[in-house]
Amino acid sequence: MTARSSARPTGGARSYEGPPFGSSGEGPGYGRPRGGAYGDSYGGPPQPPPPRQAMGMGPGWAPPPPGGKDGSAAGRGPRTGFLIAMALVIALVASLLGSVGTYLLTRPSSSANDPSYSLGPLPTGATNRAPDSVAGVAARVLPSVVSLEVGNGSNTEGASGSGFLIKNGYVVTNNHVVALAAQGGEIRIMFNNRKTTTARIVGRDPGSDLAVVKPEETFGTPEITLGNSDQVVVGDPVIAIGSPLGLTGTVTTGIVSSLNRPVIAGDDTGTSSEEPAYISAIQTDAAINPGNSGGPLVNGKGEVVGVNSAIATLGRSMTSQSGSIGLGFAIPVNQTRRVAEELITTGKAKRPKIGIVLEKDFRGQGVKIATEPAAGQQPVTPGGPADKAGLKAGDVILEIDGLTLQDGNELIALIRSKEPGSKIKVKYQRDGQDRTATLTVVADDEPAPPRPPDSALIEQGRRAEDNPERRPPAPRPASWGAARRSGEWRRSRRPIRPPRASLPAFAGADLGALLFVLGG
Repeated sequence: MTARSSARPTGGARSYEGPPFGSSGEGPGYGRPRGGAYGDSYGGPPQPPPPRQAMGMGPGWAPPPPGGKDGSAAGRGPRTGFLIAMALVIALVASLLGSVGTYLLTRPSSSANDPSYSLGPLPTGATNRAPDSVAGVAARVLPSVVSLEVGNGSNTEGASGSGFLIKNGYVVTNNHVVALAAQGGEIRIMFNNRKTTTARIVGRDPGSDLAVVKPEETFGTPEITLGNSDQVVVGDPVIAIGSPLGLTGTVTTGIVSSLNRPVIAGDDTGTSSEEPAYISAIQTDAAINPGNSGGPLVNGKGEVVGVNSAIATLGRSMTSQSGSIGLGFAIPVNQTRRVAEELITTGKAKRPKIGIVLEKDFRGQGVKIATEPAAGQQPVTPGGPADKAGLKAGDVILEIDGLTLQDGNELIALIRSKEPGSKIKVKYQRDGQDRTATLTVVADDEPAPPRPPDSALIEQGRRAEDNPERRPPAPRPASWGAARRSGEWRRSRRPIRPPRASLPAFAGADLGALLFVLGG
C-alpha cells in the first residue's frame, strides 16, 4: 500500500508510468479491453491511449469509430440524379395543377345556365298598316311601278330607269331612259311581280324629257292614280319609288323642298340633235339615284305628283356614278298628264309658247324682251299671245303668276309647264313703270328646230322662247365629259346646267363641281 501511495502523482491522478496496464499473468490492465491489444476488438489498427487527466471515463469507454459500414452510410447526402428527378416531378405536377386550375376557373359555370329562361312568345298582330302611312302608301303604289332596261340594238351601250303604269296599259317614263331604243333598240320591262316583257315606244318628247311606251303584257298590273301638282306646297311629305342602281321596288321618303325649280337637261355627248329639256321642277330631298328616272313621286294619298328625273351632285367626273345629296327634281304630274295624252293620241307633244324673243345680254332683274329681230323673228310675234296682251319690244317681264323671274331659263321652263289655252298673269316694266297683263298660252305645232351636233348645252337665258336664237357653241367643262362608248353598258347620266338664278341656293359650294345629272 505504501508503494502504491508513493507512486500516485501529487495532483491526485493516476500515473501511467508505473507497471503496464496489466500483465500477462494477471487480469486485464486498467483501461484495456478484454481480448487483446488496445483497439484490437474494433478490428482496426491500435489507437492512441486516452489523453492524460481524462475525466469521467467509465469502464469500457473508447472514442467513436472513424468509419465503417454504418458510419459511411449515415454521413452521405442524396445523389445529384435523385435531385434532378425530383425537380422534374415537381415541375410536371405544378404544370398539371396549373392547367387544371385554369380549366376550373375558365370553364362555363353550370350555374350561369337557366333551363327555365325564355324571352317570351313573339308579339302578335297584323302586318296591315294605316292607309295614309308610308307603308300603306307604298303597298298601294308599288304594284304599279316598273323598271326598264334599254339597249341601243347593238348592245354597245344601254340605260336603265323606272316607270309607272297608267290607263290602258301604257307606261310613262323619261325620254332619256328610252332614247337609246329610238333607232331600233330593245326595251325590256320588269313588273313588281318579277315578270318581264318587251315594250315599244309610243311617243317621246325631248323638250319635256317625257316618253310613253307600251309593254306587250301587263300581267294584271293595276294602273297608278294621278294627282294634281298644282296643289303641292313646300313641306308636303312625298315618297319616291323606283329602281335606283337596279334595286327594284325601292321606296324613299322626304318632303317637297321647293317648287318651280328650273332645270335644263341636255345630252352629255354633245352629238345629239335633240333639243334640251326645260323643266319647272318639284325639288325634293327624298333620295333619288341613277335608276330612279321615270319613277313616280307620290303624295301622302298615293297619288302621283311628279316624275323623278334629275339629281344634283357635287362630283366632277362623269365616268363614275353619282348619288343623292338630297337634291332631287321631278317633272310636275300636270305637265306629265298633258304630254302623255298628246303622245298617245298624236305621237308628239305640243310646245307651249307666248310669242317673244329674249334679250341675250340683259343682266338686270327679270327678263327683257329683245329690242331687235333675232334669227329672222320679231321680238314680239305679231298676233301672238304677248302681242295681244300689249307687250312690246324692250319690256322687262318681272313676274309670272306672282313668281318673280330671275332669268330667261326660268321663264321658258314655266311656259313649257303650262297647258295650251291656259291663262297667265304677267307683271312687266316699261319706261320705269310697272304694268300687268293677262296672256293666253298657245301651242306651237311646228317641231322644234334640230340642235347642231357640235353645240354645247344651251347657255343661260340665251335663246328665244319659241324659235330660239342659238349662240356659237362654247367649250364645255371636262367634268361634263363624254359618255362611255367603249362597248360596255352604261346608265344614262346626262348633265344639267342650272340657270344662274337657281345657284344662290348652293352658296358656298364649288359651282365648278356642281352638276345636275338625270337620274336614269
